[in-house]
Amino acid sequence: MIYLLSAIVLLGVLIAIHEFGHFIVGRMCNIHIYRFSIGMGPVIYKKLDKYGTEFALSALPLGGYVAFHTEKAVEEELELQQPLTSEQNKNTFESKPKWQRALVMLAGPVANFILAIGILSVIFVNSVERQFIPEVSNVSSQYLQNNSDLRAGDILTSINEKQVSSLQDIRLELLSLSGTNGNINYTFERSPRAFEYMVSVPVENYLSDLEEQNAPENFMGFDLSMKLEPTVGVIAKDSEAFKSELMVNDRILAVNSQSIKSFEDLGIFLKDYQGFDLDLKILRDEQILYLNVPLSIRQNVSGEEEKYIGIMPGLKRSFFASLSKGAYETYNLSVKTLTFVGKMITRDLGTQNLSGPIGIVQMAGDTAKAGFMPFLYLMALLSISLGVLNLLPIPVLDGGQLVMLGIEAVRGSPMPEKMENLFYMSGWIAVGFLMVFAVFNDISKFL
Repeated sequence: MIYLLSAIVLLGVLIAIHEFGHFIVGRMCNIHIYRFSIGMGPVIYKKLDKYGTEFALSALPLGGYVAFHTEKAVEEELELQQPLTSEQNKNTFESKPKWQRALVMLAGPVANFILAIGILSVIFVNSVERQFIPEVSNVSSQYLQNNSDLRAGDILTSINEKQVSSLQDIRLELLSLSGTNGNINYTFERSPRAFEYMVSVPVENYLSDLEEQNAPENFMGFDLSMKLEPTVGVIAKDSEAFKSELMVNDRILAVNSQSIKSFEDLGIFLKDYQGFDLDLKILRDEQILYLNVPLSIRQNVSGEEEKYIGIMPGLKRSFFASLSKGAYETYNLSVKTLTFVGKMITRDLGTQNLSGPIGIVQMAGDTAKAGFMPFLYLMALLSISLGVLNLLPIPVLDGGQLVMLGIEAVRGSPMPEKMENLFYMSGWIAVGFLMVFAVFNDISKFL
């Protein structure tokens, strides 16, 4: 039951926000709106507002729509035909300037992007995000061994000038390069904040195999170890470090003059350390500081005393930093989604991860069980996908409507009705085929 309820909440919110975008901009443009419906099919509940707009909740939660007043004589649903005032009757969708109609169409996807930015910003500001260091652990490619100075311990910073810091970043960038012929440029840093250099790796039909696409990080020619960045994310209130001058977001560069590259290095140092306090070299707001931090004593699971600092790794963002990060991630994931769609069309990228209703129900239930924040993150990802996919130039989608407006602008008049009907029919066929394929993909995962 939790799977179904989670999916209904997830899809309900995404669709409501999308349609609200169309609705609010349509109302701002003074277009009369017959109905704002969440869900499709028979109406369960409806309420008429003072503007003559019917707000409805329909039986099938897998959709929604905003019914604008148009110049067409025949409405799809007779119950939408309400007595109109003379003012309402002239405020048709077609009567508005093309730029207003374009804004109405764009408003739905934009609302989804705004929702994603908001959700991601909330996640970032309410969490301590662990920062990772992609460190080279082994050079497996004979080509790289013979044609580069790459060695274990170097840190991967970017792929084709796109900054990467997590395993997800690396996978997304590599998948966006599937089908590539030519060179992939990797940028490395030798020891933190030392010097950078680039390594070009020639590839041919990169990641052409589905197995390679499932784990693209295994096909770079070198192996990575994802180390934790030694940045202070949390300071335990019962620790001696809490009473020191150490602060959240301080990055530890050295301890007792020994260089620290990762949080794991700090743990290794403490394991055999005999003293009772540490001399830390830290980076704070681009300034180098030196602090003395006392160690705390606790009993481990074996009942033996052990020393500890009382810190956990991570980065705590301010509200504005979280908002900026949320906006960047929304932009980045939107570009990646569009890239992946293109790669699927050209068959450079497999469609094994394309999910339909069954897959969404599965993901919704799994994330709901994992907690509120994972569920919110899934909502942000799907909101981005919904926004991007609705901008595709497919009839019946917002992008298709924008194409029709473009054709109207070029012709100087609307598309002929017969051509318009064919246009819409091709769109429904394309969407229907995509839905059938996605459902088949979902089912095949359980076989």
